[in-house]
Amino acid sequence: MGKSKTRAPEQTFAEVAYLRQLVESQVPVSIRLASNEVLQGQVEFFDDTFLRLTRTGQPNLFVFKHDIKYLYETGEK
Repeated sequence: MGKSKTRAPEQTFAEVAYLRQLVESQVPVSIRLASNEVLQGQVEFFDDTFLRLTRTGQPNLFVFKHDIKYLYETGEK
């Protein structure tokens, strides 16, 4: 089998589109941190470095992206 001459792109920019959709739809999410702590709330804002997580009845948090292991949707609003 021959080698492909094209390389996969370093970045697809799908992250930005997905986070924008989460902000607009205000879907509840869970975020598992590298320390295995789980945070729940809604993504209110994001940039290159962090997410702002809005939580009901608890303080809002700024979570650095490099501390996030993964993020998943937990349900409809």
